[in-house]
Amino acid sequence: MELRQLRYLVTVVDEGGFTRAAERLHLTQPGLSAQIRQLERELGQRLLDRGARTVTPTEVGAAVLEHARAALAAADRIDETVQEFTGLLRGHVRLGVISGAATEEFDVAGVLADFHHDHPRVGISLTEDTAERMLAALERGELDIALVGLTGAAPDPGMGLEVILETPLVAAVALDAPADPAESAGTITLAALTDRRLICLPAGTGLRGVFERSCTAAGFTPHIAFEAAAPPLLLRLAARGLGTAIVPALTPAEATAFGVRALTIVEPRIHGRLAIAWRTDRPGGPAAKVLLGQLRIALGQRPIG
Repeated sequence: MELRQLRYLVTVVDEGGFTRAAERLHLTQPGLSAQIRQLERELGQRLLDRGARTVTPTEVGAAVLEHARAALAAADRIDETVQEFTGLLRGHVRLGVISGAATEEFDVAGVLADFHHDHPRVGISLTEDTAERMLAALERGELDIALVGLTGAAPDPGMGLEVILETPLVAAVALDAPADPAESAGTITLAALTDRRLICLPAGTGLRGVFERSCTAAGFTPHIAFEAAAPPLLLRLAARGLGTAIVPALTPAEATAFGVRALTIVEPRIHGRLAIAWRTDRPGGPAAKVLLGQLRIALGQRPIG
């Protein structure tokens, strides 16, 4: 008994006859009939009732058919697995990250180095851009995976997202800046930022998006006086008295090192979220699937605050 004979049997039953099955399999009808008869001889049972117009399985044939379908499905899965691993010998995977995301805490470089070591013939592209542009690139098929800050917009149903970091937003002011009446025990209300000169990440970034959405919901448009792509520069500007920086949460030691006082924004509390993003509505290449799995394992979820 051969796997191809099982495929012939399934096709004859599915097509309801030898003529259409032979056409589908690109065989002659006599040749197909001979193969089925050979299978029946090997099993010692008649598998098909051959009517004038239709062909139907016998009781034994119906039982064999169930196992034949399972065997063919298993064979197909084996073939797909081999093809995936063969594909990993070559190919290309495209990864996007937001500015400042590839830190010691998020060792993207280490993940890429391990992936390259295991699959040296797979090319890797790394792009640094805003979350908004990278999500658009994912949608256009120009990126396979992206590490992005979420803007608070409704998620695209065709996008897979795994949040790996959630952190409160804080308002950072110079250490010698006078206290605001709205400050209390290391916090400041969102409304207290209405008329302040703010220092923020550029438009299109996740943190900027979620902050502006919160301001809109509170009924005001924030006054963005300075923009910079890296939070450390925002903090240096705030330390020199040029405005209030809107940044992810800082430890007391980090705030002191930058010369700022960090105030958690409340009423409402606002959280920035960093996520791994990929498309779920179209098949990805085997290399992208493996790298995605390694990123999800290595970066994990680590809430702060």
